[in-house]
Amino acid sequence: HSAKALTVRDGRLLLTRNVGWRGDEYFILPGGGQEHGETLTAALVRECREELGATVRPVTLRYVREYIGKNQAFAERHAGVHQLEYMFVCELLEEPGTHAQSNPDAEQTGIVWLPLNELARHQIFPAVLKELIAGDGTLTGAVYLGDVN
Repeated sequence: HSAKALTVRDGRLLLTRNVGWRGDEYFILPGGGQEHGETLTAALVRECREELGATVRPVTLRYVREYIGKNQAFAERHAGVHQLEYMFVCELLEEPGTHAQSNPDAEQTGIVWLPLNELARHQIFPAVLKELIAGDGTLTGAVYLGDVN
């Protein structure tokens, strides 16, 4: 299982900037894998501290996505992966970079607040977020997203 932070503030979405193995830039929600014996929200807080250098407070579960790697953009690398991603609306308790990033993802190159009206111009995963986040920050759609890109 994986827990991800959906943080919208001032018309912008908080994402990590990443560079793939082919040199392509992409953006994903901060967060990551749950460890054995760890609650999803504890995993989210830990992962955000590692990737953002900041503490978040999960507010509510908003989306659940199945990630079946063989069906997604990174199929050649994730063919054997099948996980559930739980996306929580979060609030920041401190600004990104307050603490050193102790364990960013290997492909992570930074942190960015992308304006909601510019999401369509960027490679964001899951891409369905571009459709689900309205220009005013309203999160639309069903909770269960299924196996979407």
